Amino acid sequence: MEVALGGTFDPVHDGHRALFDRAFQLGDVTVGLTSDGLAPQTREEDRPIRPYDSRFRALDSELAEYAEEHGRAYEIRRLEEPTGIATRADFDVLVVSPETEAGGRRINDLRSQHGREPLEIEVVDHVLAEDGDPISSTRIIRGEIDEHGRLTPERSGRRVRE
Repeated sequence: MEVALGGTFDPVHDGHRALFDRAFQLGDVTVGLTSDGLAPQTREEDRPIRPYDSRFRALDSELAEYAEEHGRAYEIRRLEEPTGIATRADFDVLVVSPETEAGGRRINDLRSQHGREPLEIEVVDHVLAEDGDPISSTRIIRGEIDEHGRLTPERSGRRVRE
């Protein structure tokens, strides 16, 4: 099975890792990584985003571990438009998070317009942080949590020794 997913992945966190794990369980994986031009357009908030090459290296390192663990192949492709790679004919499944599920349906609409079969959409639930809210790159950038969803000392009420 050929599996697609996409995103900015800055920084990679346990929510992304849940997406990667599910994708590699299903088949060989192609990840669309947003270009420097597209990345800010896909964010609802204004925050810094690392350059493509830096995000590519971090993502490649993460994916290599999953590929080895599951005995699968993977590829990273640059995304220049929001619907990206998933409109191509060579995919069977699109792995999404709950907030990107609507985008997956939009991709299937585009595929239908081009005479292509719809993709199976695999929704992976959020991974929750210690406080019960979803882990997100934005929360990590804001200093609320780390990549594993642990609250930072300032947010958890724990005292930091100086």
